[in-house]
Amino acid sequence: MSRRFGVLLALSLTAAGLAVPAVPAAASTCGAVTTNWTARTTPHAAPENLLNAYSNTGKGWTGADSTYSVALPGGRTAWVFSDTFLGPVNPDGSRPTTAPFINNSFVIQHGTDLKTVTGGTATNPTALVPPPSDGWYWFGAAQTSHAGQDLDVVALRFQKTGTGQWDWRWASNYLARFDSKTFKLKSLTPIPSAANVQWSGWLLRDRGYTYIYGVEDLGASKYQHVARVRGDDLTAKPWEYWTGTGWSADEAASTRVLEGVANEHSVTRWGDGYLLVTHNTKELFSKSILGYFSCSPTGPWVKPVELYQTPETGGNIITYNSHEHPDLRQGTSLLVSYNVNSLVSDELYGDVSIYRPRFLSVTLAATK
Repeated sequence: MSRRFGVLLALSLTAAGLAVPAVPAAASTCGAVTTNWTARTTPHAAPENLLNAYSNTGKGWTGADSTYSVALPGGRTAWVFSDTFLGPVNPDGSRPTTAPFINNSFVIQHGTDLKTVTGGTATNPTALVPPPSDGWYWFGAAQTSHAGQDLDVVALRFQKTGTGQWDWRWASNYLARFDSKTFKLKSLTPIPSAANVQWSGWLLRDRGYTYIYGVEDLGASKYQHVARVRGDDLTAKPWEYWTGTGWSADEAASTRVLEGVANEHSVTRWGDGYLLVTHNTKELFSKSILGYFSCSPTGPWVKPVELYQTPETGGNIITYNSHEHPDLRQGTSLLVSYNVNSLVSDELYGDVSIYRPRFLSVTLAATK
């Protein structure tokens, strides 16, 4: 069973309703917020079928979660994954119990060609970031830096605390830097970790800054936090933290911006404002994907609109960590992905199609 279930199982058993926050006066100064939006969503958007077909060959990646994407030089896209199954795949669509399972990987797309990138060797694949003796790394948000020469991925270090299945905890944040051509790991650098915030939810490059969106994960409640750094290198300049009224160099001054975000979500430009896409974590094992709007990259996030309800959710099947892929927008149509998993690990071996990302085409239109 994927250890990522522990994050999900820690959610409160009490489902909270979706509250529509009032729009503060200061937030009503851009069209993104003053407009009333509706969503028209079409499932199974590209590249879902391409990834599914590749998975079915059993020649590399056969399923994973996280599903971040980064545009690379040369028209390539890096798909960035956390817990990953590798092939083979049996003729009946199951996977052998001996199939390799690693904690992070890439799939590199160039047109319709896909290639799996792991550490180790072809006969003994390992995670791209080697696991420490007492834990492992999960991948979060990613971007290029240094004019596209480097692929930077936030890596969350998790630590074992005992011998039991759920005896582990988040320990600290790192930046894993890869060569964007060879995908060799160049460095693994600690980044701020002192405020109980996993700074891995999303990276937004905007007006000379990279905004880093983190999640304070309390199990029953999850809160978004915002930091920023000048330029595109998260390790080169001091970080600043949003306090609710301004920026501070003190990580402890970081304030809660929005409750109910998923550990992985997105913040992107939308017209003259910003759009946040997230699974609704105010509900246990929710099927609801929401969009929020703001005039600022720091919120407040207001006027939530339901973008989709995931049909897979129910029984043992869960969906989580939805977010947008802004580099792959088609005009004003968003490309949104979400992850699918099972609470019963045997099901992931019995049906390879469960543990693969789903993709949505979402068109937001102003209500007439």
